[in-house]
Amino acid sequence: MSSELFDRLGLGPIDQVSYVVENIDRALPNYEALFGPFDVSQNELPDCTIRGQAADCTLKMAIAHSGSMEIELIEVIEGETTHTEHLRAHGEGLHHVRFRVDDIDAKLPELQAEGFETLLYKRFSPEIAFAYVQTPDAIGGSVIELLQL
Repeated sequence: MSSELFDRLGLGPIDQVSYVVENIDRALPNYEALFGPFDVSQNELPDCTIRGQAADCTLKMAIAHSGSMEIELIEVIEGETTHTEHLRAHGEGLHHVRFRVDDIDAKLPELQAEGFETLLYKRFSPEIAFAYVQTPDAIGGSVIELLQL
C-alpha cells in the first residue's frame, strides 16, 4: 500500500489479530501456549449482511491479550460466513486484522472507492458496528475488520 493511499484511508494502528479454527476447544491449548489464557464466549449474530445478503450466524469466540494487541479465535457454530469460506479455501489460520474507526458508515464508501469489497456488516446499536472488508488484490486480497465502538 502506498503511503499516499495509507494517508487517504486514515486507518489507525492494528489492535486485533484474528484466527479462524475448526474447533476452539481443540485449538486452545496450542494458542494458550503462545498467547496465555483466553476468555471463551458464544455469540449469536442475527441480521448480518454477508456479501449483500441477510444472514444469521452463531460464533464461538476466544479472546486473549498480548500487551495492547487482542488475539481472537473464531469457530463457526451455525451459519455460512466469511469464516466458513476461509476454512474451505485455506483451512485454519489468520483470518483478519482489525482497525478501529469513528464512523464505519463513512469509512466503508471511502474504502470501496479504493477497490475494497465489503464482505460482512453488522450493526449492534447506533454506536457499535463492525465490518469485514477484503483488500484489493494489489494489497494481497486479505481481510481487515473495521470496528466502530
